[in-house]
Amino acid sequence: MAQSMVQRSTVPSLFPPPGYAHTAVVGPGTRLAFLAGGVPLDAGGGLVGPGDRVAQTRQVLANLEAALAHVGSSLPEVVASTVYVVSDEPAALSEVWDVVDASGLAEGPHTSTLLGVSCLGYTGQLVEITVTAVVGGEAAVEG
Repeated sequence: MAQSMVQRSTVPSLFPPPGYAHTAVVGPGTRLAFLAGGVPLDAGGGLVGPGDRVAQTRQVLANLEAALAHVGSSLPEVVASTVYVVSDEPAALSEVWDVVDASGLAEGPHTSTLLGVSCLGYTGQLVEITVTAVVGGEAAVEG
């Protein structure tokens, strides 16, 4: 078995994170892809799921999956993400995180930040996600 290029972990002296890792270290010679924020637009540039955070999150993830495939990566190879949600309510952020967590984004917990914001770039946009992923890698998860 090839040695993993990514070692993800939680720090025993810190709080146990709900569905994400505290750290991710990428090994030598590894290529990384840094993606622009995934947005809930279809191929024609139309907003998907107006007023629906879950529908928009699913579209964002589908768009990220296509962008990752374009560079030779995939959702399980994600090592870091930032999730932006237009809301000041923790329940809305949790609703989006549940979709992200169930999506196959990253093989196991990954480093992530979940933020509530006042607005995003497109009219009606409620969700945006940025990711960094290993290109052509084999990810691993540790404690």
